[in-house]
Amino acid sequence: MNDAIRFILNGEDITLRDVRPTETLLDFLRLRRRLTGTKEGCAEGDCGACTVLIGRLVDGKLAYESVNACIRFMGSLNGTHVVTVEHLAAKDGTLHPVQQAMVDFHGSQCGFCTPGFVMSLYGLWLSSEKPGRPQIEKALQGNLCRCTGYEPIVKAAEAIARARPSTLFDPLEKTRSDIVARLWALQPRETITITSDAGKLVIPGSVEGLARILAEEPTATIVAGSTDVGLWVTKQMRALTPVVFINHLSELQAIKVTEGGVTFGAGVTYTKAFEVLAKKVPALAGLINRIGGEQVRNMGTIGGNIANGSPIGDSPPPLIALGATVKLRSASGTRMLRLEDYFIAYGRQDRKAGEFVESVFVPYPAEGTHFAVYKITKRRDEDITAVLGAFYLTLDDNGDVHDIRIAFGGMAGIPKRARTVESDLLGKPWTEATIDAARDTFDADFQPLSDWRATAEYRQLTARNLLTRFYLETVGTPVELKRFEGVA
Repeated sequence: MNDAIRFILNGEDITLRDVRPTETLLDFLRLRRRLTGTKEGCAEGDCGACTVLIGRLVDGKLAYESVNACIRFMGSLNGTHVVTVEHLAAKDGTLHPVQQAMVDFHGSQCGFCTPGFVMSLYGLWLSSEKPGRPQIEKALQGNLCRCTGYEPIVKAAEAIARARPSTLFDPLEKTRSDIVARLWALQPRETITITSDAGKLVIPGSVEGLARILAEEPTATIVAGSTDVGLWVTKQMRALTPVVFINHLSELQAIKVTEGGVTFGAGVTYTKAFEVLAKKVPALAGLINRIGGEQVRNMGTIGGNIANGSPIGDSPPPLIALGATVKLRSASGTRMLRLEDYFIAYGRQDRKAGEFVESVFVPYPAEGTHFAVYKITKRRDEDITAVLGAFYLTLDDNGDVHDIRIAFGGMAGIPKRARTVESDLLGKPWTEATIDAARDTFDADFQPLSDWRATAEYRQLTARNLLTRFYLETVGTPVELKRFEGVA
């Protein structure tokens, strides 16, 4: 069928032909299906009250991930298995071990956030048999609670990890082979188009089909993870049409590791990118751990963060500092360009009508270089960047600056290099005196704005301080023992 989306909801096969382009999974669950265990808290992917699991086939195997139903569009669900909190308990009412642990350790008070916590812990249950506290805390980054203080919830997770109870009735382990077979039958083999009074949604059958669709609909909104676009709908109430969904295209989810770097398909999520970068570029992997919560990282994509062109997107500055290149594709072919050249001005990118981001190549830092990324926010986790600085440095045998690339987010209308600062440092000795002199040149590169995240003065001072911090770290001086202005 090419006029309907099909997926599995808990144990039921669902076929939908009446779907709005921007209908969210949360609205579908609560309003159409009356599955009200999934809550609406923030409607922007922050609080985790709407957490559900999405299962999909990856290289022939069934994998489940926690996602935010409040910003997940229905058009992205074709060929998946949606699991809500109502599916966990046994038919006789016996609680799942994850649920029972929450009861035993008093992990719930008002109860509003509890289903979301349960689903996040259930996702961890499925992916890791013996998670340690760091894994547990990472899995719960995207879930907020105003009552318990989190410790009882973490203790519940630790108890399950210590003595994993029997899962004889676990609904996903028990039916895994059946779900795999059913999902194989649901995989799209041709383009799906659904038109309604609210507009049109399109699900391409291939990357070639995507290129053809965009040639015909150059103003279409492309949706991969919807972690940004979702807020256009839930917060700005924007009507989008046509909407083209690409999160199912395996060609855009490919990761190619080579000796000099790694190529990420535009549909590779932060979670999948982390698995590679943790070994190859630890500083960049550390940044990914601070992008949203686990649900956002499971949905958000590297390509989407680039394509949107946000001046406060987290991945472009460090990728620019590393010398990344982006591959654009259209029905007429492909072209490559440096990532820093992709961003032209606020809201403008070097992407022609009908083009889309197909992949990005990220070079590894060369041996002997220094690379660091600093994200400055009001709170450490789950917060949008105020200033993000990325630094790449190579020194010659004399200790002089041979090559330096400095890129910032939050300092201009686009992710931007500090060209004047770089020029002032190039060829000079890497010393405190050189750094102190270069601090005064930031005004030539950036004239930041003031907003609710930070004032222009704070941003400018922070940029200077991050350069000083980078210098101190490269020469081995503990930052906390070196006093300088502001915060690092």
